[in-house]
Amino acid sequence: MAFARSFGAAEVVTGSCHVLRIESGPTIMVDCGMFQGVVEDRNYEPFGFDPKEIDILLVTHAHLDHIGRIPKLVKEGFAGRIITLKSTMDLARVVLLDAAHLMLEEYQTRYRKAQRRGMEASVQEPLYMKEDVDAAYDLPMTFVKYGKTTEIAKNVKATFRNAGHILDSATIELNFVQNGATKTIVFSGDLGNHNDMVMRDPEIVKRADALYIESTYGDRNHKGIAESVAEFKEAVVNTLLNQGNVLIPSFAIERTQEILCLLKQMYDAKELPPCRIFLDSPMAIAATRVYDEYHKELSRECNDYLKRDGTIFEFPYLHYTLKSEDSRQINSIESGCIIIAGSGMCTGGRILHHFKHRLWNEKNTVLFVGYQAEGTLGRQIVEGERHLRIYHEEIVVRASVYTINGFSAHADQHDLLEWMQAFDELGKIFLIHGEYEKQKVFKEAILEKMGKKAHIVKQGEKIFI
Repeated sequence: MAFARSFGAAEVVTGSCHVLRIESGPTIMVDCGMFQGVVEDRNYEPFGFDPKEIDILLVTHAHLDHIGRIPKLVKEGFAGRIITLKSTMDLARVVLLDAAHLMLEEYQTRYRKAQRRGMEASVQEPLYMKEDVDAAYDLPMTFVKYGKTTEIAKNVKATFRNAGHILDSATIELNFVQNGATKTIVFSGDLGNHNDMVMRDPEIVKRADALYIESTYGDRNHKGIAESVAEFKEAVVNTLLNQGNVLIPSFAIERTQEILCLLKQMYDAKELPPCRIFLDSPMAIAATRVYDEYHKELSRECNDYLKRDGTIFEFPYLHYTLKSEDSRQINSIESGCIIIAGSGMCTGGRILHHFKHRLWNEKNTVLFVGYQAEGTLGRQIVEGERHLRIYHEEIVVRASVYTINGFSAHADQHDLLEWMQAFDELGKIFLIHGEYEKQKVFKEAILEKMGKKAHIVKQGEKIFI
């Protein structure tokens, strides 16, 4: 009998990793993501299964919490086939190489400090290196297209559908034969909301015996997009007119592209005061170029920009800062800047340098436009922490802080329920990819709105399909 076990994104948001074992068939993994925030130490723990036993890895999309442990998986013996969309693996290469680079930098810094104390043996080595990323790309890969059912093994078929979350994110439907009957299990991946400026709306799935659905925002509804855009514009314009600077910690994939589109709209409408906008993230710049390459998968508005301007995201105020020295030069500009930098949860990257130089100034503004996991610096700021330690220096938070959830790339409770209600046949519902307290709220909402019970998946729990 087939069963599934979740080795990540179970009662937490990150670390997505789900293994489906089909009797007399292949062992299939859906995603192999990195843990982030308070649970990031789990990345160094054993997987909970033997990577050599995995035959097929299906990838829903290229966010770090869905792909970040793939090189570790390969390093520890996975030699099977990776199946996903080509653009997903193109984006994943950008994300994984960046992660490997940051881990190596952090290791080298800690090692140097430990050497001075004679404790270098205590420094944990990087989870993986660039060579491990390259090794993952040496594995056999099958690239699929949305809506086209592909036989991935004997009596096992997969259909990828647009999840509307980031570029070529997917919901995956798996059909397999068990005791002469066809079973269907659906993994939602991360579902997008219906108001994204860059992505299309999530596609509907019609049938599932078992549905594994994300629940990141299962406890709430986002602000309306019109309200969120108005709040964003007001914060940006007022800060610039007050001779301040706007700091936007932004995820390199999707959120950055959406913010660039919004700023371009403001520029076109003459709503944006004269300023200099810095996309200060090599990873975000590389990801934006991948978005350009796969523009046909984006919204009509994005393709209208491309037809009109020859570029989707660029406009006169925008500057790309690839090199570290270019990033440092931004510090000399006293006012009139919008700085978009990673990491999105403020756990590292160039945004920390900008915080150090500008967070204490009451004229400046920090705009959070994405989810902040428990245990991250971003979550501390959102929850009102006024004194932070950044690069061994105490920094007071005097800048204005805005949290605008309407830009979330995740569906909210209403969208999640609406997506599930569109199924013609829906069997068991399993909640993954969410904080436990929020999942409990979502579970009650599903019972109230749909009259169906849902189960909150536990780490390593065996669930028979």
